[in-house]
Amino acid sequence: MLQNNALLAQLKQQIRETTPRVEGVIKGTDRGFGFLETDNGDSYFVPPPAMKQVLHGDRVEAVLKEEGDKKSVEPEKLLEAGLDRFIARVQKRDGRLAVIPDHPSINNVLKARIKRSLDEDSIDDGDWIVARLVRHPLKPDDRAFFSQIDELIAKHDDPAVPWRVTLARHALEQASPQTDDDWSLADEGLEREDLTAMPFFTIDGEKTRDMDDALYIESRPEGGWRLSVAIADPTGYVAEGHAADLEAQTRAFTVYLPGQNVTMLPETLADDLCSLKEGEERPALVCTLDIEADGALGSYRFFAAIMRSHARLVYDSVSDWLENKGDWSPENAIGEQLKALAAITEARTDWRAQHALVFKDRPDYVFDLDAAGNVLDVRIEDRRIANRMIEESMIAANACCADLLAEKVGHGIFNVHRAFEPEKADAALEFLTAQQIEVAREALLELPRYRELKRALEERNDAWLDARLRRFQGFTSMSARPGPHFGLGLAAYATWTSPIRKYGDMVNHRLIKRVLKNEQAPAEASEALTERLTERRKLNRMAERDVKDWLYVRYLTPAAKDQQAFDAEIVAINRGGMRARLVANGATVFIPAPLMHSDRDKVVIDDKEGRVHIEDEERFKLGDAIQVILTEAREDTRSLVARPAS
Repeated sequence: MLQNNALLAQLKQQIRETTPRVEGVIKGTDRGFGFLETDNGDSYFVPPPAMKQVLHGDRVEAVLKEEGDKKSVEPEKLLEAGLDRFIARVQKRDGRLAVIPDHPSINNVLKARIKRSLDEDSIDDGDWIVARLVRHPLKPDDRAFFSQIDELIAKHDDPAVPWRVTLARHALEQASPQTDDDWSLADEGLEREDLTAMPFFTIDGEKTRDMDDALYIESRPEGGWRLSVAIADPTGYVAEGHAADLEAQTRAFTVYLPGQNVTMLPETLADDLCSLKEGEERPALVCTLDIEADGALGSYRFFAAIMRSHARLVYDSVSDWLENKGDWSPENAIGEQLKALAAITEARTDWRAQHALVFKDRPDYVFDLDAAGNVLDVRIEDRRIANRMIEESMIAANACCADLLAEKVGHGIFNVHRAFEPEKADAALEFLTAQQIEVAREALLELPRYRELKRALEERNDAWLDARLRRFQGFTSMSARPGPHFGLGLAAYATWTSPIRKYGDMVNHRLIKRVLKNEQAPAEASEALTERLTERRKLNRMAERDVKDWLYVRYLTPAAKDQQAFDAEIVAINRGGMRARLVANGATVFIPAPLMHSDRDKVVIDDKEGRVHIEDEERFKLGDAIQVILTEAREDTRSLVARPAS
């Protein structure tokens, strides 16, 4: 018998070794079946019975089965679970506890237990929780899915659900840091110049409380201007290594969400002691820089100071006044400065257009909310002259910071952006060649050559080309060493103008102060810190997007019921359909292939090329302006569904 068992085991091993297998990631559908997608792009059908053993996102090894010309797979081994920590809603039925993951591609009901430290009676049906997957059918010794509830996020009827759930999803803090410290300005060995008599002013949004930059402008006798940029100085209050500093390092950024901000620093500092409030004396770090008549940057000087803002201005009011609109007008001393700042802005924009790069203007969309978090309106905020005035001033000041740190310190927190990573350069070059755009490979990797290429591409004004090229481009990251910022067209870029809301700017403040005191700089920032800053910035942006998606669904539910039409721009094309951005409010809608034509087989989507053909005719492509009919607003998945208007 033992011999037979050994032979049987050997036979099983031989069968296993000769049975074809594939490895990939499970993609679920809302119809019970799914697909396994391999790293090289192959896709295999997963039948409904097999899908009960896996979840969307699981990485598995599966047995490949063939019946005639049809191929399917049966997942056999879990390589990496798609769910670990996740957000879910509680389901209580007949005394049994379960959770439903809050995921658009997972509709499984998972049995659950509650962490011992939680009170089960405090958790009701429909409540939002954080859970962990503790058992998986494809794990050894596990027979079914099972999860544990670790944290209650919000009750089912809490009006703050969109914010609380989103922050929890991305493991971001729910509230601003608390402190009992009696803050006082430290003696840092810096001589602070008295600038309180100089009529500095701030320009911010009407509701902004953490004002961290103020400006003063004067004309130079020899031509051009002298611009003084005063920046709030939280490092004058928060010592390196203090609990508030360590907390700020963890948070990395202030989180800005519609209707709610979660500050990086305690609100006492962010919104009061450090904020450059009108009429209040404040410590500041200042950069005075010369700007030539043609917009070129001249010499600059950093120093510590005590200043006072003489006017708190608002973007729209300033823009209206400069455009000869509205009733508001500034005092003479401020008005002359605003005219000079507008001239500086045009000169700097022209200079950057010729010697660096200038972003295309895109509007911002602002949510007006009531006290309960309901969306009253979504307003378009164009980048008007006042917004550009502040933007150009900050870019100039940050360029000076990058130059100072690169020359005097050799390191800091730099924003580095390469348009094309070397590993994607060949693919981008091949794509451009296919579009009859002949360029050298160096034009994708060397900043001076890239500037020329970017200007030439922008002159084509081809939205499809711009959208397709973005597939090959990289992202901005934080680096301890100077590096080029291809997006701005600058050799180096280091921000220091938002220390109330960015920890990297606090690091740069401390380095600037060491330069002013002729002190030896500390060791450069660790790779772990720069990676954390990059990752937290990404999480913050995702959180902002997720809250907006939730609010958009609530806001546009009546429009979906009325089948309202909207102008839109196609921003993405994938195998399942297209995504488009509504011009009126910035919401993103999905247009599934079946809604493009009654016969799905007549719709051919080329996601790599970003084109859609219907009945052998090209009907849509990336960047196209189209009109869509909003058909569904699904709050459970925070998604909007639309169809082409024609």
